[in-house]
Amino acid sequence: MTVLYCPPDSKTLTEAEREKLFQNLSDAKDFVGWALQVLSPNTISTSMLQRSKYNLNALSHDAAIGLVQYALNSGVQLKEVFVDTVGPAEKYEEKLSQRFPGLQVTVRPKADSLFPIVSAASICAKVARDHAVKDWNFPEDLGDVDTDYGSGYPGDPKTKAWLLKYLDPVFGYPQFIRFSWSTAKNLMDSKCCAVHWDDDEEDGEKAAARQNNTSMLTYFNRSAGSAANGAAHQSHRFFTERRLQGPDAL
Repeated sequence: MTVLYCPPDSKTLTEAEREKLFQNLSDAKDFVGWALQVLSPNTISTSMLQRSKYNLNALSHDAAIGLVQYALNSGVQLKEVFVDTVGPAEKYEEKLSQRFPGLQVTVRPKADSLFPIVSAASICAKVARDHAVKDWNFPEDLGDVDTDYGSGYPGDPKTKAWLLKYLDPVFGYPQFIRFSWSTAKNLMDSKCCAVHWDDDEEDGEKAAARQNNTSMLTYFNRSAGSAANGAAHQSHRFFTERRLQGPDAL
């Protein structure tokens, strides 16, 4: 007989302890199965910082829905689903119940401390993360990277030191770091070069006025005063050879 024990909070375990419990899960493969959907830091950052925001809650919800659907598509005779909440538990439970009406769905805060199956899932996720971090291949040319990252939590002195050491004043962090993470974002805001991006809330003319510069748009508009005085701007040869003319209005 095999007894599988998972602690109420996998974050309190060391990496070695998580590995040992994960091995127990692997040894129990005759009656315990698991699957993961891995979201890279770059994927999360891109989703959360794009113009149409795709926030962390929605990412997490869609990943959970995808895993449940994967289990069903794989022929698993699924009856119940237990989920650790992301956002309001009641709304999340309702969302999953509507998506999978044939399943009994239970969503609770701190579900890993209430249901052993959620504790086991947490072990699988954290061991996968441990392996990804340990074997991370930096696409950036950073030389010999210090791999003593610490726990990855903002209160860890080793993590804080690593974040400060590898913060580039122009480009921020390598793809290893999630740019949308508030800890990283606050460090970049306070220590990196300030950059202003023109957007829909401030058009080119207003941005130029704010910076005391000439807007690019002015080069596409004809000056009424110049035309009236016969002092029309002479186009560059590049445009005249191609018979290109500036628009009268944008």
